[in-house]
Amino acid sequence: MSHGSSKKVILAALIGNSLIAATKFIAASITGSSAMISEGIHSVVDTGNQFLLLFGLARSRRPADERFPFGHGKEVYFWGFIVAILIFAVGAGLSIYEGIEHILHPEPMTNVMVNYVVLGLAIIFEGFCWWVAFREFNRHRGDKGMLEAVHKGKDPNLFVVLFEDTAAMLGLVVALIGIFLGQVTGWVYFDGIASVAIGVILAATAVWLAYETHSLLIGESADSDVVKSIKEMIALYPGVRSVNEVLTTHFGPEFILVNVSVDFESSLAADEMERTIAKMDGEIKQAFPLVKRVFVEAEARCGSHETMGRVCE
Repeated sequence: MSHGSSKKVILAALIGNSLIAATKFIAASITGSSAMISEGIHSVVDTGNQFLLLFGLARSRRPADERFPFGHGKEVYFWGFIVAILIFAVGAGLSIYEGIEHILHPEPMTNVMVNYVVLGLAIIFEGFCWWVAFREFNRHRGDKGMLEAVHKGKDPNLFVVLFEDTAAMLGLVVALIGIFLGQVTGWVYFDGIASVAIGVILAATAVWLAYETHSLLIGESADSDVVKSIKEMIALYPGVRSVNEVLTTHFGPEFILVNVSVDFESSLAADEMERTIAKMDGEIKQAFPLVKRVFVEAEARCGSHETMGRVCE
């Protein structure tokens, strides 16, 4: 996904969550609802997360320098991971604490209709943000399934916002149910239970986000189809005896580093090998625009791989 698409999704979520947070806290101050306080905390955390994602997006655009020769693209992954930590520590932690506090010391709600109005508006605002994120995610996932697209996605901004918005929609529904049951039954504990449930939803979302972003942060390879295609391309060049391996790493959503080990024919002259490598470099980058750097190593089939337990052929 391009930086432009990421920014559009994040900005839509930022505007929506800012408006929602304000209305939730106003409603909470009027009604004293624990679930509404938890929802307000949730929206504030989401708003702060969007600022962090925008900050990471801006930092990732900085050009390469002597200290970071492959650029700063991984800033996107780092700040996506920080967002997951904040959702868990702040959003989930405070919501669960607030819920337990209201279970231990319950207070009846007042002006319950205010909560319904605010939750209804929040569902509309949040639903719009979710739709924007889902539309962009759906546009870029192609023919992949939902879970496969998330697992193989290289731009965490899109699925981070989508996860946040999905958790927010679930939280709103839980808050609505908790307030309604408390009003209908008169049992004051429903409100606190709903707050704890919202915290559990946030914690589960944070754990999933952390799981999906940590491999990108460490250094995830390009899609297997890209690796396979690059290997097939190189194998067709005259003078190539075999392709030992193709190693790839994402240094950002739009930056792939490719390192290829090639066994050339022993009869291939040095200058001809240089021209072949230069041609490989250009054609790989042309076929795969996300590939920014290509390194080709000329080495025999066994070469240095003997130390890795591979058998020479």
